[in-house]
Amino acid sequence: MIVASLEAEDDFDGWRTAARALVLADVPPENVVWQIGDGATDLFGGAPAPIAEPQQAGFSVARAFIDLARSVVCHSEPERFALLHAALARLRQQPRLIEDHADPLVRRLERLAKEVRRDIHKMRAFLRFREVTDPDGARFVAWFEPDHHIVRINADFFVNRFASMRWTIMTPELSLDWDGDTLREAPGATRADAPEGDPLEETWKTYYASIFNPARVKIGAMLKEMPRKYWKNMPETALVPGLIAGAQAREAGMVAASREALAKDGIGANRVGAWEALRQEAAGCTRCPLYKPATQTVFGEGRVDAPLMFIGEQPGDQEDLAGKPFVGPAGQVFDKALAAAGIDRASAYVTNAVKHFKYEQRGKRRIHAKPNGNEIEACRWWIDQERDLIQPKLTVALGATAARSMLGKVVTISGARGQPHRLADGGEGWVTVHPSYLLRIQDRAQADEEYARFVEDLKHMKLRLAELTE
Repeated sequence: MIVASLEAEDDFDGWRTAARALVLADVPPENVVWQIGDGATDLFGGAPAPIAEPQQAGFSVARAFIDLARSVVCHSEPERFALLHAALARLRQQPRLIEDHADPLVRRLERLAKEVRRDIHKMRAFLRFREVTDPDGARFVAWFEPDHHIVRINADFFVNRFASMRWTIMTPELSLDWDGDTLREAPGATRADAPEGDPLEETWKTYYASIFNPARVKIGAMLKEMPRKYWKNMPETALVPGLIAGAQAREAGMVAASREALAKDGIGANRVGAWEALRQEAAGCTRCPLYKPATQTVFGEGRVDAPLMFIGEQPGDQEDLAGKPFVGPAGQVFDKALAAAGIDRASAYVTNAVKHFKYEQRGKRRIHAKPNGNEIEACRWWIDQERDLIQPKLTVALGATAARSMLGKVVTISGARGQPHRLADGGEGWVTVHPSYLLRIQDRAQADEEYARFVEDLKHMKLRLAELTE
């Protein structure tokens, strides 16, 4: 049995040198014990055995494996060195092993690497410095408890990010000190060694409370992304429970006001006011990243007591600029078809499954890009509130994205078209094509045929609405 010693828990270079020699010497992974430091192992009680110098030429592996191994070495899994050794041995015979993502060993290594990357991100996101004073002036000290051995691999990030200030990062395993010129390592510390707070925290908490946006509150996701073990490092987290409670109370009050308004006959000021409050709330929505490049939220419009609701996919370029749904080329086709079917758009409510314009920039043009599942789901909250407020008898989904939003599952137009769908709130849903589909048809005869079919769908929905409102 061979004992391979490494200098530290994250000693990638040491593992790489030793593992290469072991593989070239044809030493099976099961015959190697990996340990940190030069002390004797508990199993064998002897000094590490020397690794024989290989007598044959070396071999190379894909860069992807090196990158993967560099991350896996930083994991806290005790078997990580042996797993990597086994993978390296197989790579001699299977050079493309790393590309086989179904292979159990590759999958396990990829999972370990992903967990390390996540821990690296957490350290960067949840570490907070607190100001202290030492003989040389101000120094900023932080405490962090990583799950894996990621302190050294993160050092360059903090040096580059905070190059002009003197700081110390304390962790149970290792501490880092930066004096503005040199990075030094120090032994691990305890939570008691770190400062509790400083005067800047009150200023920061006041600022954080002022920028807190209720539309961003996703409690489950927040707890997943920021486990409570990190809360004590971050002064703003003391405010989070109260801010969440306030946001939830505000949201619940808005919904309650909407339902109260619905209990009354006619449109009424209450219902209009509830819709306006909903629209203003959506204007600050950041539930998904689409708000960043978009000009504005494009909310629904129309009668707030409309028995008929249309749901499109998302705003286009012109809708994004105007702040209104269906005002661009697809909107013109939509209006023309509504008129042909005898439907007054002013009597309906028109909205989109996704409230922000998703696009790709090509020169000066913004080209439409299809929303993904996460973006659709993020916006379903707004659609549900619109439906809860308006309570349409019949809802028409224009296109597959709208159908997914309305039905809560992926469907095809061909499979869902031409039949009623019972919705969770008791309303009736129908599916047809999006007007933009008609604009993309190159063949004129086919375009005319599909447009006529679209108009027939709308006529049928008008008749069905009459039946539902009798």
